[in-house]
Amino acid sequence: MVYKMYIYMDNFIKKLEEQVAFLQDEVSQISGEVYSQQKEVSVLKKQILNLEKRINELESDDAGMVVIDKKPPHY
Repeated sequence: MVYKMYIYMDNFIKKLEEQVAFLQDEVSQISGEVYSQQKEVSVLKKQILNLEKRINELESDDAGMVVIDKKPPHY
């Protein structure tokens, strides 16, 4: 009886160890993906800031322009 209990517990511990190993691998993989995504988000934020800066520059350049309402030459 004690021997059967020992075998059962040994198998149970082995299964738990396998599950822990699997979960550690999954956590490691997810961590790598999160790190990758954080780097990508950082690059995208920089691109957005550069685009906003460029838009503001273009808008300020347009402020000095005078729009003349002319008919196209084909009229």
